[in-house]
Amino acid sequence: MHPTLPAAPPRATALSERVPAPDLARGALLLFICLANVHVYLHARPPGPTGYPAAGSLSQWDRVVTVLQTAFVDSRSFPMFSVLVGYGTWQLVRRHLDAGAQHPQVRRLVRRRGWALLLVGALHGVLLFSGDIAATYGVLLVLLAGALASPRTRGLVVLAVTGTVLVGAFGALAAVPLPDDAQPLAGSSARESIAGALAVRLVEWCTGTLVGPLVVFGAVAVGALAARRGVLDDPARHRRTLLTAGAGGVALAALGGLPLALVAVGAWEPGSATVAVAGVVHAVTGYAGGVGYAALAGLVVAGAARRGGLAAPGRALVALGRRSLSGYLGHSIVFAALLPASTLGLGAELGVAQASALAVGTWVVLLLCAVALERTGGRGPAEVLLRRLTYGRR
Repeated sequence: MHPTLPAAPPRATALSERVPAPDLARGALLLFICLANVHVYLHARPPGPTGYPAAGSLSQWDRVVTVLQTAFVDSRSFPMFSVLVGYGTWQLVRRHLDAGAQHPQVRRLVRRRGWALLLVGALHGVLLFSGDIAATYGVLLVLLAGALASPRTRGLVVLAVTGTVLVGAFGALAAVPLPDDAQPLAGSSARESIAGALAVRLVEWCTGTLVGPLVVFGAVAVGALAARRGVLDDPARHRRTLLTAGAGGVALAALGGLPLALVAVGAWEPGSATVAVAGVVHAVTGYAGGVGYAALAGLVVAGAARRGGLAAPGRALVALGRRSLSGYLGHSIVFAALLPASTLGLGAELGVAQASALAVGTWVVLLLCAVALERTGGRGPAEVLLRRLTYGRR
């Protein structure tokens, strides 16, 4: 028996007992993650200032998709993911406190879960996708376990404000293009050798895992603060708050993302200082968008409750959200098999619009797999693994 945990951990929450709003948000979010990640694999054309292929190589449909994704998806999906990680962590903490655990025990449990996520993320990042985010959250759970497991909110408020300011600085740095003589070497997706791709992916993952926590910790704190109020546990009670956050957050994200979207497709070519400001606005309003999308999920659940329950599409999203880590790893398996030069190499042939169509198709397959598991009562394999790593054999 592990000496730092309660005598017996609470049983895994039955799927039918889970709060639906966060799971619905996670299921929808996986579509955004697929869309945000797939263009990273487009390795045959030189990148533009926002990571998409340079504007001169974009077709008309590519331009349309690039504008839409820059305004509604990019730097909006990881804040939403981070909000939900913070929210889910407090749900875990509260469940253990209600089961009789003491705060020091729960802090150790959160750290143990963080180490488990770091291990899963390391395998994912090195073997499949160097842009892995699971390890980033693992690092944050290890470092911020005290604040995330504490009923006090002052530390979380400080983290949320500091993180928002910091993400704006990173947005400015990411938006300004590098000089021609300082362009980075070809990424892992462009390496034709499997060994070479693994080596580059290891470096990319290590770099991302060191920097990633600085970009997302503010949104994790926002999610933990929202969980203290239970805004997604009882969305009908918090409908006004969710409506304000949903409408305002998504509108801000769209407006704040438009300037950088125009830069991405070559429709606007301002100086470096203006591009940096556009990057700040894009990144900060991405936080607003992440909160807004999560709030919209709460509104959907609140509306469905008044009508007697979620419709079939909503239930499918919930099913995928209950297996979100498995879905996240699953999309990387598909992309890694099809797109890098070291596998089938389709990333050298697809345009942005075609790659996004592949992302949508991948998400639909993940959705159908989740629905099939839901009908049999099966949990996601990654969720089972994470629980085993967190609690051991008990």
